[in-house]
Amino acid sequence: MNLSSAWQYFRDEIQQPDEHINLVKAALYIAQEEYFDLDIEEYINAIEAMAIELEERLPLENYPLKIIQCINQYFYDDLAFTGNKENYYDPRNSFLNDVIERRVGIPITLALLYIEVARRIDFPMIGIGMPGHFLIRPDIPEVEIFVDAFNNGEIMFLQDCQERLNQIYQQNVTLKPEFLAPVTNRQFLARMLTNLKYIYLKQQELEKALLCVERILLLFPNATLEIRDRGLLSYQTGRFNQASLDLQAYLLQVPDAQDASTIRRLLAQMGNL
Repeated sequence: MNLSSAWQYFRDEIQQPDEHINLVKAALYIAQEEYFDLDIEEYINAIEAMAIELEERLPLENYPLKIIQCINQYFYDDLAFTGNKENYYDPRNSFLNDVIERRVGIPITLALLYIEVARRIDFPMIGIGMPGHFLIRPDIPEVEIFVDAFNNGEIMFLQDCQERLNQIYQQNVTLKPEFLAPVTNRQFLARMLTNLKYIYLKQQELEKALLCVERILLLFPNATLEIRDRGLLSYQTGRFNQASLDLQAYLLQVPDAQDASTIRRLLAQMGNL
């Protein structure tokens, strides 16, 4: 696979310690794979401009709820950002430049934008990787409130998170503490890429799905299921050497996997090619 400059910029960005990774730049390098002439600085400047405008509107009362309400009014009422419920699986919802321009996105990209604008007004927020629906919350330990960036900045408490989880899975699900744990920058980017990977798989764009898997493996080189998926996608796109290496590595890690017999059949077929 030929490596693009966007891929290399992404790789260089994530080589840093996790807390030094610039999420905006890394997200825009993901988008640059689709938009080769994308001007990274233009979108960074757009976020800076939002923060400057927002700062002028901040309330005198410096309470977290007041600040969140102010961000929400600016973001959702004035700028008209919204969750794309009509076309959730449009790949553009996963590209930060498109989200800024079109003002629609999915939970994780709207969360990223919200976090980055909030950070620039000295109101740090963190990503919460709740299964099925990404949330954010103020980075203040004693403040146990969550914000749903996809649903107009809805303010949520623990019981709301429980109800949202039940709604997503259409059954009662135990809200485990780890469901509301903060995500690292690498986990944040991996979740963005996983969303995009499944969108591309749904659209049968296998080359693009493979690029997403490659980037996830840059973030987490030992991710077992991603090694398997790179093997399967390599097989489907005719890269049999890479497919064989990855699928053998997968079986070494999880020889009793549910799909082990299928993987062994694929390896046998490649051995006969």
